[in-house]
Amino acid sequence: MLKSLSLQSFRSYKKSDFDFDGKTTLIVGVNTSGKTNLIEAIFLLSRGKSFRTDKDPQMIQYEKDLARLRGKTDEESLEVVLTTGDIKGKRTPFKKFMVNGVSKRRLDFTGFLPTVLFSPEDLELIIGSPSLRRRFLNDVLEQSDRDYRLALISFEKGIRQRNALLDRAKDTGRRNEEQFEYWDRIVIDNGAVLTQKRQEYIEYLNKEPKEILDFEIEYDKSVISEERLYQYRDAELGAGVTLVGPHRDDFIVYLKNSKDRHDIKHFGSRGQQRLAILQLKLLELLYLEKVLDRKPTLLLDDVFSELDTGHIDLILGIKNFDQAIITTTHEEFVGKKFLKDMSVIKLGK
Repeated sequence: MLKSLSLQSFRSYKKSDFDFDGKTTLIVGVNTSGKTNLIEAIFLLSRGKSFRTDKDPQMIQYEKDLARLRGKTDEESLEVVLTTGDIKGKRTPFKKFMVNGVSKRRLDFTGFLPTVLFSPEDLELIIGSPSLRRRFLNDVLEQSDRDYRLALISFEKGIRQRNALLDRAKDTGRRNEEQFEYWDRIVIDNGAVLTQKRQEYIEYLNKEPKEILDFEIEYDKSVISEERLYQYRDAELGAGVTLVGPHRDDFIVYLKNSKDRHDIKHFGSRGQQRLAILQLKLLELLYLEKVLDRKPTLLLDDVFSELDTGHIDLILGIKNFDQAIITTTHEEFVGKKFLKDMSVIKLGK
């Protein structure tokens, strides 16, 4: 469990300290009071990255060169330092991770504080773009599997390099086959790892009993291989980007009934879509508990304003977490039967 959090020059927080005493903490504040910034800080301590931006300097308070986050759990002291790059002669932004005062790579930092995040964007998981569904898979597997983290880092680097080569080849009309051969091997080998582990997780989702809504997931995978890269060779040269691979994966959620199944995205009601998302998040909690042998911290960022009372009660009735940190604009969104067991932190503007 996260026991305390200290923020310095992070987003809207100049210098702030928070203690998390009970199992569930409710953070109440108007919009712009810093609720999501607080959830982002916890997520950063959990994953070593933000769920809102890929540009680390955006998390540093305006006109500051450095932000520092410290969190204490039952067993570890976690710390993340972000810089703009204008420190000690360094020209590029950098990030530093520490566990109990010992420097770590992000690869080895992730996993000390397992979390499951549920944000308003997740409510679009089924009807939104495939990138949301890929992020959902990555969020689970990056925390639970070091080999997946390593493969994802290598694959994403390989795709960036390969796309740069394709863009250059598009402009010049010439391919440097030796350079392509090297990066092709990187993306093929690491892409195979991502595909296999995503397939295994989706099989887990399909096999597990579902308390809220019964559904089946079909993995729409984009396999990357020498044969497929050759097949799309001319199309890639015209597009200037890699057209096959796990970065183009998707999955389809089908509602099951006694006779057949249908795609919830196109044929399910809004209520069914949201129940399916709640079920996916519950299964994510169960999976991380099973694999990591510890219950994750549940982070709920201002989702109550988007849900009706029935859905709110379903979320608050979830038991598969050791700790929940919840943000909301109005305390009244939480029923009295739940509120009595919560610690409350109120944020000012």
